[in-house]
Amino acid sequence: MNVLAFFAHPDDETMLAGGTLALLARSGAAVHYLCATRGEGGEAGEPPLASEENLGEVREAEMVCAVQALGGRSLTFLDYVDPRVGKEDELYAYTDDLVTLSGQVAATIRQFGVEAVITHGSDGEYGHPAHVLSHQAARVAVEALHEERGRSAPALYTVAAIFPDHPRPFLANESDPAHRVLDVSLALEQKTAAALCHRTQHALFVRRASEEAGRQLTVPEVIQPLESLHRLLPAYEPGAEDALFQALQQAVSTG
Repeated sequence: MNVLAFFAHPDDETMLAGGTLALLARSGAAVHYLCATRGEGGEAGEPPLASEENLGEVREAEMVCAVQALGGRSLTFLDYVDPRVGKEDELYAYTDDLVTLSGQVAATIRQFGVEAVITHGSDGEYGHPAHVLSHQAARVAVEALHEERGRSAPALYTVAAIFPDHPRPFLANESDPAHRVLDVSLALEQKTAAALCHRTQHALFVRRASEEAGRQLTVPEVIQPLESLHRLLPAYEPGAEDALFQALQQAVSTG
């Protein structure tokens, strides 16, 4: 099975779906990673591990490390530039050309013979415009392929789907009910290793949880063992055959 994981920034793949992607690779799936930007507009670490000028290069290397930890087959960057965070922490999308972006996603799907696409949720998790844009581009690309190919087109899944008692509700997509809630404990070591690769983002990873806990937490302490997926296309039907869910179940059951 060929899977495409399409995300906006380095570290999105790990923190939102690292366990799921590692389990898919463990099941024998070829997981190809597509990242829209190199995260040039993000944090550089505390203390800084990169300058503003070379942050994109550093974060690219971090994602190479993370994809290897997750057992990925390939990694491609689309070369969009991640905008700097604005005043009062305002966030921005990396392009306003949805047509070109969705065409690039569709081209990658064709290149790797992708059968399933995993991407950001429709709410952009916490409303990040770059996440919303990436979701929209994946949806447009897959919808076009469904019109072109019918049943042979890839399925589309979104991450961080909402479910009762979600451990991190501020990151969950309220518009996307979970069709699978996954205990990724078997892949938690890989997910943690991938998170540790993203060294410039460690302060970001632990900041909120540390404030809530009233003490400084480490990266391994904040890695979540529960992940969730929403199947957007084709529309989810309980009990219907689903190759990706079956692959995940096989990986969990066989250990």
